[in-house]
Amino acid sequence: MSRVLVIEDDEILNGGLCYNLQKRGITPFSAYTLEEAKELLSKEAYDLIVLDVNLPDGSGFEFAQDIAALYEIPFIFLTAHNLEDEIIGGYHMGAEDYITKPFRIQIAMEKIQAVLRRCGGRHEEPCYSCGNLDIDFEKRIVRKSGELLELTPTEFDLLQFFCKNRRKILTKDILLENIWDNRRRFVSEHTLSLNISRLRNKIADDQFDYIKTIYGMGYRWIGAGEAGV
Repeated sequence: MSRVLVIEDDEILNGGLCYNLQKRGITPFSAYTLEEAKELLSKEAYDLIVLDVNLPDGSGFEFAQDIAALYEIPFIFLTAHNLEDEIIGGYHMGAEDYITKPFRIQIAMEKIQAVLRRCGGRHEEPCYSCGNLDIDFEKRIVRKSGELLELTPTEFDLLQFFCKNRRKILTKDILLENIWDNRRRFVSEHTLSLNISRLRNKIADDQFDYIKTIYGMGYRWIGAGEAGV
């Protein structure tokens, strides 16, 4: 099921969009400010962002630039302005489409669904190759330069979570919640750090480190050819 983040400060409009998305089998998430959106983005993955241009705590255009730098998520602008230069500038930022207020909800839904179809929606990759690693998520097998790696179940869960949240900074709280807490297992940050250290030692080589520590924030997957933060 596709997941769409709606960032719009008008509560009625936000609610209307979310209601109609639900009717079409799409899971909506609401944010009324950029700060709320940042919090949601740090915790969840989304297939599409519907983003208002003017928000109480900042510019949707600037926020879109930040999104493009950190996340591989398509976005659609919501705007009350029908200015040609503004629309062109939005497309240059990478916007998939524009919805100009006021709009008919049916047309907005069609545009959203068209972008989800075009961009493929969120999909689970059965396999993933990066650097010298080849990972089969279904069979839970990892090969490094062709050689089979022996990972513990927890180490594999960590590796899979990093790979499927590429380009996101993952805090310790997010990792603890998704790897341990959702199974009613409660562990310390020390246990998390120890498991990440062991995983790093197994997957890293002379060419690639894969997992980068973002001091004061958490960790991030650094794929082959990607720059760090």
